[in-house]
Amino acid sequence: MKTCTRFTTVLITMFLSTPGMAQAADEIPELKERLAQVTPAHPRLYFNPNTVDELKSRIHTDPLLESTLEYITACADEMIALETLERDQVGKRLLGVSRTCLRRVSYLAFSYTMTGEEKYLKRAEAEMLAVCGFSDWNPSHFLDVAEMTAAVALGYDWLYNGLSEESREAIRAGIVEKGLKASKPSMWWQKGDNNWNQVCHAGMVMGALAVLEDEPELAETMVTRAIQGVPHAMKEYEPHGVYPEGPSYWAYGTTFNVLLNAVLESVLGSDFGLNTIKPGFMKTPDFFLHATGPTGLYYNYSDCGTRGNVSPAMHWFADKCDDSGLLWREKPLLQEFIQEKPTGHGGSNRVLPFLLIWGQPMGALDAPTINHWKGDGRVPVAIFRTAWEEKATFVGIKGGSPAANHGHMDIGSFVLDMKGVRWGIDLGAQGYNSLESRGIDLWNRSQNSERWTVFRLNNYTHSTLVVDGQLQQVKGNGPITKFSDDPNNPLVTIDLSSVYDEQLVAAHRGLRLVNEAVLIQDEVKTLEKEKTTIRWGMATNAKVTLKGNAATLEQAGETVYMEVTSPKGAMLQVYDLENPPNDYDSKNPNTRMVGFEVELPANATETLAVSISPKETSVIDLSPLADW
Repeated sequence: MKTCTRFTTVLITMFLSTPGMAQAADEIPELKERLAQVTPAHPRLYFNPNTVDELKSRIHTDPLLESTLEYITACADEMIALETLERDQVGKRLLGVSRTCLRRVSYLAFSYTMTGEEKYLKRAEAEMLAVCGFSDWNPSHFLDVAEMTAAVALGYDWLYNGLSEESREAIRAGIVEKGLKASKPSMWWQKGDNNWNQVCHAGMVMGALAVLEDEPELAETMVTRAIQGVPHAMKEYEPHGVYPEGPSYWAYGTTFNVLLNAVLESVLGSDFGLNTIKPGFMKTPDFFLHATGPTGLYYNYSDCGTRGNVSPAMHWFADKCDDSGLLWREKPLLQEFIQEKPTGHGGSNRVLPFLLIWGQPMGALDAPTINHWKGDGRVPVAIFRTAWEEKATFVGIKGGSPAANHGHMDIGSFVLDMKGVRWGIDLGAQGYNSLESRGIDLWNRSQNSERWTVFRLNNYTHSTLVVDGQLQQVKGNGPITKFSDDPNNPLVTIDLSSVYDEQLVAAHRGLRLVNEAVLIQDEVKTLEKEKTTIRWGMATNAKVTLKGNAATLEQAGETVYMEVTSPKGAMLQVYDLENPPNDYDSKNPNTRMVGFEVELPANATETLAVSISPKETSVIDLSPLADW
């Protein structure tokens, strides 16, 4: 993969790298002038009348892009017969309605732009008028407002010339009153460090630039806030592009960040330095590429989901970085995705039209040349694979802190693919509303928060250590201390000591890829107390057959082998994960923990080592982590 250096930007002043420093709009170079130069013509968000023909030509000269357009229009056809949306709020969220609106309007409006068929315009118009008739777009949960504003802005802009003046007025009023004016000064997300910042700023800027000629001052305010605010979230990619919230939240936050940067470029002719203000941002497609295993499953740490969809943002990055290799995962995913039966749900990818806006023709793609990748940052991760093929061994491991956004007590945990099957799993998050509706204080990440009573979120269910039945320390942090991408000896070590503060004197975890096998090795030192019990475990969906210190794991017609090589005498056992202890916990069907416990005396030093191999006889020699 290439270093991403090809940008056209207007660099802005130092305030972007100085958190909390306010600045007037006229101090952002060229902003006022660029806003004033925008003509009243529509469409202008992401393409304009002068570029539509080029866009159509690019799509129609590539079979895969053309097939994608056919899929989008087929989904749009299915949407025509659906009832318009109603204001159906679930708990504190209207987000499902907002996302459905974005999916419907983007598909319908893009289909109209590409085909000129009135049926798409009329159906999108009806949808926009319906949601603009809602009492509000739920500003108490501002993501709902942001996605709804983005949806209506796209439809208003892309369909502008076909809308009646009456419809334009009603839709414009919805964008302004229910969207832009609902964004009050100094809302917490405006300088937040998570996906809310990215999504909300993008939605507001899309809405503002859609109605620019009618609301120039409001547009200036929204653009200024975004240019000032979004770098606070973009710093989370530093230094190597890892997204702390995991790859599925990467697909959310990063996609909207790209939507923001791209709409500024398309309408104002500048990204105002946002592409390059945080260098980790343009490195982040490497993270997303590596974070998917050969099974097609994410390394789903934190609140991340297990399986992704096609990513239009990766096509934007591939173009900006002049690196088609970033699409190694995307091309087959897209080929599979568009083979699905078109539905009014649009395949659940609400921004798929942007793949065509940003996508370039995809010929034969070479496999990535990097098998072993490490990214530092708030949530450092290391990812190893033997190859970029379906049956390859793949393992991802993380450090960091439970205090990270959407974090779990999963420090030191890992996922593992072998033989085309995922063996070491992460249970993932439980649905937020199922817990919030029961009164669980889900978003408090303090040590004694109810968040950590949720079974899927604490270290009892993750493939890491549990010491004396205690939780990991929220205040702790596990940095990567050593990493090697040497193809003959790929490895990583993580210092877990502060995560087990007051439970152990020291804890270090190492992981090595040895041919196609994986070694997980922990070195621990106990406190001055009579005894300490440590449980080592790996969560799995596999059928487990125990054989003393060894076990066979069977799943999907494949078998792998686990063996405890240290300490001597350790006996593997199976722990229940299917039936959590609390009535508010979701069940976890067909899951279990395979592991062992060791009881250590005071001031003891011990090595816990487990190998997992596709072959029954696979000897891995142990050596101290210091010698790795």
